[in-house]
Amino acid sequence: MANNHTDTERRLWDAADDFRANSDLKSSEYAVPVLGLIFLRYADHRFSVAEEELKGKGSGRRKIGKEDYQAKGVMYLPAEARFSHLLSLPEGENIGKAINEAMKAVEAENVDLKGVLPRTYTKIDNAILVSLLKNFSQIEMDTEGDQFGKIYEYFLGNFARAEGQRGGEFFTPTSLVKLIVEIIEPYHGRIYDPACGSGGMFAQSAEFIKAHQMKKGSDPDSAKHPQGRSGYRGPTPFSNDPSREISCYGQERVGETRQLCMMNLAVHSLSGDIRLGNSYYEDPHESLGKFDFVMANPPFNVDKVDKEKIKDDPRYPFGMPRADNANYLWIQRFYSSLSARGRAGFVMANSAADARQSEMEIRKALLQSHAVDVMAAIGPNFFYTVTLPCTLWFLDKGKTSLPGSGSPRPASGRGAGGEGPRRKDTVLFIDARHTFRQVDRAHRKFSPKQIEYLANIVRLYRGEKPEFVAGEDEQVPGDDPDLKAAFPKLKYADVAGLCRVATLAEIEEQGWSLNPGRYVGVADREEDDFVFAERLEELNEELEVLNSEAGELEERIANNVAKLLEASV
Repeated sequence: MANNHTDTERRLWDAADDFRANSDLKSSEYAVPVLGLIFLRYADHRFSVAEEELKGKGSGRRKIGKEDYQAKGVMYLPAEARFSHLLSLPEGENIGKAINEAMKAVEAENVDLKGVLPRTYTKIDNAILVSLLKNFSQIEMDTEGDQFGKIYEYFLGNFARAEGQRGGEFFTPTSLVKLIVEIIEPYHGRIYDPACGSGGMFAQSAEFIKAHQMKKGSDPDSAKHPQGRSGYRGPTPFSNDPSREISCYGQERVGETRQLCMMNLAVHSLSGDIRLGNSYYEDPHESLGKFDFVMANPPFNVDKVDKEKIKDDPRYPFGMPRADNANYLWIQRFYSSLSARGRAGFVMANSAADARQSEMEIRKALLQSHAVDVMAAIGPNFFYTVTLPCTLWFLDKGKTSLPGSGSPRPASGRGAGGEGPRRKDTVLFIDARHTFRQVDRAHRKFSPKQIEYLANIVRLYRGEKPEFVAGEDEQVPGDDPDLKAAFPKLKYADVAGLCRVATLAEIEEQGWSLNPGRYVGVADREEDDFVFAERLEELNEELEVLNSEAGELEERIANNVAKLLEASV
């Protein structure tokens, strides 16, 4: 992100936050209205650009109207919804009421937004609203309005941080989302997020497409661009216009969060079908086998799901876990929603990778389906609300068409053209726990080059060419990993402490564990060449893995003792 963009976002946020501090509003009461004004400013900008382009194209018989704007993919704004109108209102006017009316007018002219835009502006003091309108009117323009998407994401992240636990329910840290997107490569097709929150997965998919415009003449079925799975066989290469390339489908339980998502889609020039509903029991999109890409950050370790209601639901093909924990319900939802060649990337609690008993049986069945592709361990402090580490899971149903271990790579088709070790019965394990930038004492993130580095490891595993296009992180500068140092020939190889490819036979030997720490090992280090704080953290993370294994052994011993006692009665 360019430095002037960062300065703009920070300046706008600081001003908005100062206004809130001088009011009696909670962050939760302020977030949606402020984001609504950013949305309206974006819509006004796009409308102004289209208005200029349409000048002089009307005639005496036919006036320029709503249909002309919509044909350009622009929301139609009546006069009372224009930013200039709101800014010109006289002192003493009820600004909150005027903004509510503006939002109502936008919804009336754009049916996709019905019930989406906030209308709570009368709760905010007139002076604060005037200041916000003036502040947002100063946003520097670009033709496409891309800056608004970045500003919206920046505000979302800051509101999530301010709201604590609830913020974690609607916002996934952007650098984690970007890594998921870089690995599953959603160039073209239908994207589904059944726990979509504020829509970050969709927004970053749009940014990915803009950053990876295909060169003229590219083959949709090439190894580098596996999006040919969606059935697209058009005469032209894919564009860098996300609205033409992807369709967004989501499900969200909370109505206010759906509002955030719909506005987020709009400021990224996307439309989407986002439904309200409980994803455990309801399936409004009839998702079974339907989607090319699934991305999600579901709530971890949810209990009290009524399994009797869903025990015969085909969305859970590997059965019900006996544990009162929904992690393996989510995992099956993601798997069953994929088309025959679909890919999924999602965030999951670390404990799911090693869960025992019925959850292990589900994991075993998932592995034996050959859909598990990549597992990446992420260190602590990436989330705003919890310090716990997590694991990124990546599924790819298209991997099932590859030969097994020991077989040569296919001569053509997806996955061909390289020397990667990827086969249908392999899984790539990555330990990214030591890859991060420290934002502040309590928070971490990935830099753009760290994201590219980790995604490039996956590309090498798949036999694809790596990319070297990421820019510097101007917000949190620091050293970045060197792919050529780790892989001198730019060919995949196991690297101790970083990555390893394991076969299903090896995974079975580890009790069907998908914990990267069990496979990757520890990098060689000189004994006197370490920073104490970093080494202490590494040892603590290794201790977590050992404690997990100790827990499993304790559980096995308890089960065996129980069986012996039963037999002796």
